[in-house]
Amino acid sequence: MSAELKASQVEIIDEHRLKAEEEHLAHEEHSVGYGTYVMVWLGLVGLTAITVTLSGISLGSLAIIAALLIAVIKTVMVMNYFMHVKFDTVIFKVFIAVCIIIFLTMIILTFFDLTFRNPLI
Repeated sequence: MSAELKASQVEIIDEHRLKAEEEHLAHEEHSVGYGTYVMVWLGLVGLTAITVTLSGISLGSLAIIAALLIAVIKTVMVMNYFMHVKFDTVIFKVFIAVCIIIFLTMIILTFFDLTFRNPLI
């Protein structure tokens, strides 16, 4: 094996090692610690308890709105802390927002279709 080939292999290994160290450091930078995870978990449990409590109270159509609002808050908490979206780049957040907008558009269009569809019979 020539000396040039060995030198190029060493350079490649060094580049991979540097990249792995950078990824490790980036991961350590956005670590929030166990206390934050426990607080988020307690918040999720509390919001679930509120949702269950609201299901037993007669609020009419307001109950659905409250349940959906609580579900959105819980989703944001899970995405930000347990899925680490809070610490990702802006472009990744934009991708997620576009996916959510497309999903909501499809759901809204589906419900409009069901609401205003002429009966077949």
